[in-house]
Amino acid sequence: MSNSTFINKLSSDELLKRANRREDDFRGGYFRDTTAIIHSYPFRRLKHKTQVFFSPKNDHICTRIEHVMHVASVASAICKGLGLDSDLAWAIGLGHDLGHTPFGHVGEKIINNIRKDSGGFIHELYSLRVVDYLVQYGKGLNLTYAVRDGIVSHCGEKFEQSLTPDFKVKDLEALKERTHYPSTWEGTVVRMADKISYLGRDIEDAIQLHIIKEDDIPAEGSRIVGTTNSQIINTLVDDIINTSNKTGKIGFSDNVYEALLILKDFNYKNIYFSPILAGHNKYFERILKLLFGYLNEIFDKYGHDLKAYVKENNLLAVRFSDYLGKMTDFYSNQDGGFNNLVTDYIAGMTDDYAIECISQIMMPDRLENQFKQFLMVN
Repeated sequence: MSNSTFINKLSSDELLKRANRREDDFRGGYFRDTTAIIHSYPFRRLKHKTQVFFSPKNDHICTRIEHVMHVASVASAICKGLGLDSDLAWAIGLGHDLGHTPFGHVGEKIINNIRKDSGGFIHELYSLRVVDYLVQYGKGLNLTYAVRDGIVSHCGEKFEQSLTPDFKVKDLEALKERTHYPSTWEGTVVRMADKISYLGRDIEDAIQLHIIKEDDIPAEGSRIVGTTNSQIINTLVDDIINTSNKTGKIGFSDNVYEALLILKDFNYKNIYFSPILAGHNKYFERILKLLFGYLNEIFDKYGHDLKAYVKENNLLAVRFSDYLGKMTDFYSNQDGGFNNLVTDYIAGMTDDYAIECISQIMMPDRLENQFKQFLMVN
């Protein structure tokens, strides 16, 4: 059921526009985008990328793929309560973190520091690059404007009490910062759903991993929104629907927003910046810096002689040369050169693959086999 309060001011033609026109089918434009996203390689890799807790061996600890599904489902529920397009929210939610690096936000900060002289690295902007170009080796997914706008505008680290869309058709590729807002109500809902989805889940995971105890949660926050993930989500979703219907903005009531900020501050202090998690950061930095150095070194050495990479005697070099071969047309004809080649390759890695690659370049298979043969002889 539509709600006359929340009407997108951009026309359907503007919101559904694609870079390359496609014939409509029974799915509708936004659900079609959802199917394109879930069948893409970057979406599949999210199951092995950190959300907050690195490389969890516990199957019940949230990974990046679970997070995007949580965001999509929460945003879809809110949209149903506000009479908005849940298909659009679902597509934005599933695609919003396709540009996340290995090792979560820590990995993003490391890559941003490595790239600081070349424009830095912002995962929201990079997610747009992934869906527009890097998927399918330069072809992209050809998503609708509304979904692309929602992906690049999702910024879940800002905690505004309420939001309204900017209702602008923006040059999305020209965006350089996180200062813009979504063009649609649905994009605004996803931006709020991102926060709703991770605050309670991160508390739940931290308790399970014994990083915090339930008794540690501030009473002034939990008294209003609850202590479990389900309680927190239910409270926040109900409040944002009720408050938004009253105010005409997507937002929280005063008391719930205050409790939300208390939980946010608690999470940052006791989970995200905890010594347990921070202790891994130096290892992640070593891994990513070593990968950057090595891949830039062999690209400078072998260039476009793809067969020469086998001389490195490791699978990373061979796989990198395969990626280079498949992406050469894109970098040559659309990206203006190969300055982003190594960043694109590393940012797409899963946690486990990044660690595996370090093992390969530090201890190539051939050398490892020679050690095994030596041990057998002696």
